[in-house]
Amino acid sequence: MNNMINKQLEREPNRRVYYFTIFAILITLLIWSITGVQFKGIDSRGSTIAGNIISGILSPDLDFLFEFSDEGVPYLLFETICIAFLGTIFGSVLAIPVAFLMSQSIVGPVLSFITRTLLVVIRTIPSFVYGLMFIRVTGPGAYAGVLTMSITSIGMVSKLYLDTIEEIDDGILEAMEAAGCNTFEKIRYGVIPQLFTNFLSTTIYRFDMNLRDATVLGLVGAGGIGAPLIFAMNSYRWGEVGSILIGLIILILIIEFISTKSRDKLANG
Repeated sequence: MNNMINKQLEREPNRRVYYFTIFAILITLLIWSITGVQFKGIDSRGSTIAGNIISGILSPDLDFLFEFSDEGVPYLLFETICIAFLGTIFGSVLAIPVAFLMSQSIVGPVLSFITRTLLVVIRTIPSFVYGLMFIRVTGPGAYAGVLTMSITSIGMVSKLYLDTIEEIDDGILEAMEAAGCNTFEKIRYGVIPQLFTNFLSTTIYRFDMNLRDATVLGLVGAGGIGAPLIFAMNSYRWGEVGSILIGLIILILIIEFISTKSRDKLANG
């Protein structure tokens, strides 16, 4: 038995040179990357600020945390959720035709290439830049945040939608066509049931991501809780910072739990 194993191992190709080459390339890239970053250590006030942030989280401004006006943490979190939710819905709906236009088997190679190129351009621009652009057009506020979330959602969602479309079982459609079903019936009973679950799971996952992005977009004035957070930090109101961070942590944990459970339910039935 051992002889058979040894003979099998001897027949295996020697991949040491391959592994060594990969290792050498990674080390070279690591060294090259380090040369492009200047490590200046920690600012002299860094430890003090870090201590103040931790102190603010441990002793938050409870009045601000439980203030149910339009300037309190609950309302700001609610606004952030609304921005992420509307941006996800609009972006996911717009991503459906884009995904079909990206499918080479449906629209042909020319239109598919044009759509994919346009999508690459959309995905290349960071959400932060989109936020700054829309703020200049619509003014600061939640509306700019919704537009930003919608545009940035299209890129990722349409790509995942496309993967689902490419995996459609053509046998079901051929069987329905043989049974005399018309185009509407094939879409209604053959296409939609195959796409719906994965589309919905992708949308939920994107909402989870957009909720975090909506917080960051608030830093540039695109609505949500980000703007009050940066204002509180600039004014050294660490109690308010602690209240906002506690609210964000609780919100993200709740959304993460619901999102994970929902996607597991959709995946496993």
